[in-house]
Amino acid sequence: MKFNSSLFFLLITLIGCKNNKASQESTTNSNQETTEFSTSIGNVVKNYLDLEIFSGIILVAEKGEIQFHKAYGFANRKTNTSNTINTLFDIGSMNKTFTSIVVKQLATEGKLDLNAKLTDYITGFKNLNTDKITINHLLNHESGFADYHNRDYFNLPLNERKLEAIVERAKSYELNFEPGTEQDYSNLGYVILGAVIEKVSGKSYFDNVRERIVNPLNLKNTYLNDFSNLENRIAHGYYYTPLGELEESTPKQDAPNPDGGFLSTTEDIMKFYRSYYYNNLLLSEDVKSNDPYFNYLKELPEGKATGAAGGFEGFNTALYQVVSSDLTIIVFANMDEPVAEHIALDILALSRGEIPNKSQAPAIQNVREAFNKNGADFIKANFEDLTINFHPEDPKDIILNALAYAYLYEANDLDKAVELFKLNTEIFPNIANCWDSYGEALAKSGNREEAIEAYEKALSIRPNLESAKNALKELKK
Repeated sequence: MKFNSSLFFLLITLIGCKNNKASQESTTNSNQETTEFSTSIGNVVKNYLDLEIFSGIILVAEKGEIQFHKAYGFANRKTNTSNTINTLFDIGSMNKTFTSIVVKQLATEGKLDLNAKLTDYITGFKNLNTDKITINHLLNHESGFADYHNRDYFNLPLNERKLEAIVERAKSYELNFEPGTEQDYSNLGYVILGAVIEKVSGKSYFDNVRERIVNPLNLKNTYLNDFSNLENRIAHGYYYTPLGELEESTPKQDAPNPDGGFLSTTEDIMKFYRSYYYNNLLLSEDVKSNDPYFNYLKELPEGKATGAAGGFEGFNTALYQVVSSDLTIIVFANMDEPVAEHIALDILALSRGEIPNKSQAPAIQNVREAFNKNGADFIKANFEDLTINFHPEDPKDIILNALAYAYLYEANDLDKAVELFKLNTEIFPNIANCWDSYGEALAKSGNREEAIEAYEKALSIRPNLESAKNALKELKK
């Protein structure tokens, strides 16, 4: 559907129009429509504010001209510091776009080959299949590397959460599948790309991004790894625990890396992505013409949007770009995902004259409240309706898994934990991790034989699941 550009204030006057009265009427109509659109955005946001699941910044622009820009809620609840349009937010996985650009620039310069093996640049990996991984596999999440944020990751000292240490640990990791045969989102793949960048350029990853992207675009409010003297400008993240308690996530924020962690403003991110989509400063026309993503954009129907997003506990950023009309929608939230994506999609719907979806509390909160009120059978029968407000790229089995672990280790309610883990195996019987977690709860409750069965089921689905193998070994001693 073609985007209705009359929703935005595009022209103050009709240049060269012979009828001055018509020009004034057009200006009045345009102003009125812009005001109505802004009011509609405000009404959408109010629904999320009433649910107490949003604080942050919203920017809407047409051809780079800002039509709506407003901040909501607190950047720091302890000091009652409000968000402003210049508050700095952790942009999460939007970092990956920066990383991919640098990789492609280096390829253009002949310093690396996108079809070359990873091991041509970084050596020491123990898994033999790693020799099959190409740079393109890493860029496209086809490497087989899993995530590196395990349960103990945030207990590591800061130096052990930086690029070099993460890559060094990755050298002993197993792959989830043979490279190039599947696609599975991988933060680790992009951290490894950062190491490749450093290897072939002889400079730090951050220096590459600064010299190749930040400085040429004059991104004055984008900070890569030096956040000193910025405390009063940085948003603190807040999220609801699975048990419904509001907590601050700032202590859990990760060190900035090639997969996430830069700080920026909505205006800088608009400037960055518009350059990425519309000019050749970052990537040449020749590079774009041979790039699958940019060829996909050429085929994108008029009015359809592409975009980027990032998020973790307490932070969520989203950008939707209607390439055909140069409409930019950016939402930064310092509350839990996927609220920014949902608000951005609601605004996109408004721009098309559509009615946005009804706002809902996060999936895990819906499930917890329904479980305590109506029980497990109700959850099973209504799972999809209860989990609408969930990140579309994340597997839904992690909802019950997270809630069950909260009951197991935070609330010390073993019975509820076992019931929820069991329910998860019924809804997702072919997910190994569901059976692995169920086995853990059964073992903790003293049901040794049932725990063994659960772990064996997990291994029948995924034979290389280390946690299940180790647990089974202990149980069979």
